[in-house]
Amino acid sequence: MTISAILSGKLLYEFNTMNAMAKIYCCAHHQIALQTENSQGLCPDCIELLKYAETRLDRCPYGQQKPTCNKCPVHCYKPHMKQKVREIMIYSGPRMLLPHPIMAIKHLLAERKPVPGKPPEAASNRHMRKQKNHNNAA
Repeated sequence: MTISAILSGKLLYEFNTMNAMAKIYCCAHHQIALQTENSQGLCPDCIELLKYAETRLDRCPYGQQKPTCNKCPVHCYKPHMKQKVREIMIYSGPRMLLPHPIMAIKHLLAERKPVPGKPPEAASNRHMRKQKNHNNAA
């Protein structure tokens, strides 16, 4: 499981789900991941995609009330990154049931939840971290 220094709660769980899906996809499609002995077991392209996903999760305007990305009215991924994530999820989604059954079921249940309305003001994880640091400094 990947550790994120900036995410917590539901956002961290979603990031870990994305990481598990990326590992399944990368092992099947990128032979370089099998040849490199990095700690994450991913190729450089997939590692970069996960870093991008972590940043986008951190800046999600919904914060901890974030809906699943495919249901979200706010599109925060760049089009080519969104397409890459969609490709990973389409491939890895059905294959998640055996190695990560709880993650897969939780993700399917989260997709059934209704999308919240307008995002609350200053609810992003990034904003909350900055506010917490500001309060600690004072």
